[in-house]
Amino acid sequence: MKKVFKIIGITLLTILLLLIAIPFAFQSKIKEVVKRTINENLNAHVEFSDVNLSFIRSFPQAQVNVSDLVITNFEPFKDETLATAKSISLNMSVKELFKKASDEPIVINKINIDEALITLKTNKRGETNYDILKDENKDENKDEKENSSAGFTLDVKDYSIDNSAITYLDESSNTTFYITEFNHSGKGKFSETVSELETKTESRISLRIDSTDYLSNNELKLDALIDLDLDNNKYTFKENKAFINKLPLEFHGYVQLLEAGQDIDITFENPGSDFRDFLAIIPETYSKNIEDVQTTGNFKLKGMIKGLLTDETIPNLDIQVSSNNASFKYPDLPKRVDNITINAAVKNTTGKSDDTYIDINAFNFKIDQDAFKSSATLKNITKNMLINADIDGVLNLANLTKAYPIKLEKELSGILKAKLNTAFDMNAIETNAYERIKNNGSASITDFIFSSEDMVNPIHIKKANMTFNPGTVSLNNFDAVTGKSDLHANGTIKNLLGFLLSDNKLQGNFNVNSNLFIISDFMVESKTASNNNKTTSKKESLKIPEFLDCTIQADAKTVVYDNLNLENVQGTLVIKDQQATLKNMTTNIFNGKLAVIGNVSTQKETPTFNINLGAENFDISKAFKDLDLLQALAPIAKILEGKLNSTISLSGSLDKEFTPDLTTVSGNAFAELLTTDINTEDSKILSLLGSTLKFIDFNKLDLKDLKTNLTFKDGLVNLKPFTIKYEDIDIHINGAHGFDKNINYNVVLDVPAKYLGSDINRLIGKINDPKVNKISIPVTANITGSFNNPNVKTDLSSAVTKLTKQLIEIEKQKLLDQGSNAIKDFLQGITEESNSANQDSTFIQTDTIKTNNTINNGIKDILGGLLSGKKNKKDSIK
Repeated sequence: MKKVFKIIGITLLTILLLLIAIPFAFQSKIKEVVKRTINENLNAHVEFSDVNLSFIRSFPQAQVNVSDLVITNFEPFKDETLATAKSISLNMSVKELFKKASDEPIVINKINIDEALITLKTNKRGETNYDILKDENKDENKDEKENSSAGFTLDVKDYSIDNSAITYLDESSNTTFYITEFNHSGKGKFSETVSELETKTESRISLRIDSTDYLSNNELKLDALIDLDLDNNKYTFKENKAFINKLPLEFHGYVQLLEAGQDIDITFENPGSDFRDFLAIIPETYSKNIEDVQTTGNFKLKGMIKGLLTDETIPNLDIQVSSNNASFKYPDLPKRVDNITINAAVKNTTGKSDDTYIDINAFNFKIDQDAFKSSATLKNITKNMLINADIDGVLNLANLTKAYPIKLEKELSGILKAKLNTAFDMNAIETNAYERIKNNGSASITDFIFSSEDMVNPIHIKKANMTFNPGTVSLNNFDAVTGKSDLHANGTIKNLLGFLLSDNKLQGNFNVNSNLFIISDFMVESKTASNNNKTTSKKESLKIPEFLDCTIQADAKTVVYDNLNLENVQGTLVIKDQQATLKNMTTNIFNGKLAVIGNVSTQKETPTFNINLGAENFDISKAFKDLDLLQALAPIAKILEGKLNSTISLSGSLDKEFTPDLTTVSGNAFAELLTTDINTEDSKILSLLGSTLKFIDFNKLDLKDLKTNLTFKDGLVNLKPFTIKYEDIDIHINGAHGFDKNINYNVVLDVPAKYLGSDINRLIGKINDPKVNKISIPVTANITGSFNNPNVKTDLSSAVTKLTKQLIEIEKQKLLDQGSNAIKDFLQGITEESNSANQDSTFIQTDTIKTNNTINNGIKDILGGLLSGKKNKKDSIK
């Protein structure tokens, strides 16, 4: 109240300064003079867009309009806006413009302030932004008060404030008070020391202290006739009637402004005693039209506020609410609420704000046969509120909307039974100081259906029993279904009250069993409601619920993730900050066993994962058929049949279906093939290689005990070189492929000479040297294109040519070791002719072979078969 009168005083003073300036600011100078006069008297900066004086608009009266007034503070609230007003208009007789300050009172017929926005603030140091009157002006006012003949007087016949709002912020007490839709008008004579003020007020008010809303957009109406004793600053309420929402109140008493505060002595009560008045307290948004509601029983609200309101004290309070054996029934609803008993009070007997308390001795009611009883005390309500409450009763949640017109996003259902006592302070709830939270009793709920924007499907809790212990809540059993998934749990909840009463997360340790657990049944998709009995749409990525902070020991017979069915899932799941961490998770899949550690996070817009997998005895064909990731890592593996051991480390992003986005995946993998068979008919690459390299039957490759490593990043899989064997052929493989199935592989085969055709074999036979049988050459096959449309190029032809030359050189050396100088001359000639031969021929071609009579016939026979004949048309390879 003190703050309200200060604002009224400041507002009137501002208007007063405007009036003083008007006579001196006649015609063109009015704007500059008014601005200068105001700024000289206020510790604030005042601006307005225009000042207009009109003799025509309200003839025969004069009208002064000030447009777009803005008052901004100096330090310590520099440049903060104290008040704005769209317009201030003053209507008066023309002769009033020519009065001086020391003359008789200036009579203003009407003052109107339109769309004023006032923000009052008290910071943590106790400094206020509305104490803007200059000290010298205050001293002058004191002198003027002592010498009334020199004073400036104002006689206002009619005033109004329309479509305005006032905000009060007190940082020291964490208090916010809002007055919105404020419309106030009054009539009176302020020039007389004792006069009357007749007022009408309509507004909406909200009050929050700390995190508690005591008033929330409540409608307020007040018609009051007030005696004004201006000499003593005393304001006495004579005839008045107020409405809070639709509750009528009559009050009497006075408010007197003192130098150190305010002296308040007010009593009030509702004039009737019908229980309908209780429903009238509740905002109409929730209570709806109460005119046709059937009620029985009484209701009484009365109170007393008496004492000093200062910086250190508040008045004594005694506000009581009572009702006995009441009932009500809305005409359009099927249920009646009976046996209503209310006995509550707000009291303060010491004048210290911290000693204010609320005592709810009884709040009882009955719907059908379900009786609900409760009581509570709330102390230290202006600081760290202390709460002690008892609840004992049964409540069918579905009856709430059948007895009272409350609108819920989702219909409630289920039977709640509770018998418990709880004692705690709000700071303990907010900081999880469990040792200061005392709970005793039990509660159960059956057939409860809960839906939230944090869950994709409603949860149907078939049965849940809890025992309340000091500091914790024991979840004895919990049976629920959501979507197609079932849950059976027990464990300990650390902060159930913190979760229910504040923004704290639900903390606990649980043992969870399930016969069928479908991951997507528990994920958030978006905050936009949709159909199909789901609370969310499919426009956004799935999210891990933000309110969960718990550790779960899981044991599920079947877990469905994407298109995978995981059997006998066991392990630890830690959920916190929208991140799920898997620890020692094992499952049976693909006829083998899989171990998983890592995490999935939905903290950012795009979900991410970081997982380590260990596979043991996987069925290769099943794994590479059903798991897209494995198909991308090793597409060729789908032709294998057998067992696989593997370890995979990978990280990346998840798409909107909560499956890996392969373009973002990176990591490494190690694979060990156990017993395997190969089906080349399903591989275009092996079929093409088989038709090119006819000396290898790829169906007979032995891949047992093969070990290989690969790395992957940015959609590209790099294969670390490894070697496999086919009979006595070593096959070296390296290269890379993309997740888009494009390939670039090099296969190098160490091929023994004996596999390279009959002509090569004849050369080897003629040389008849054991070392020659061990000669092998590298044959390179480059594989490009894609897995579905591969290209294979080999250097087989050039390799055979090189081998032929190598065999000739060996035989030449052998003959050199055995022959004479003549043979050497002869071979020299052959060498020269060989060097001029066609380089692409498999055999050396000569036009004429001249023999020396001194060459031994035996040597001629040896060389004859090697050096005679024509060039073959093509390689002969088997």
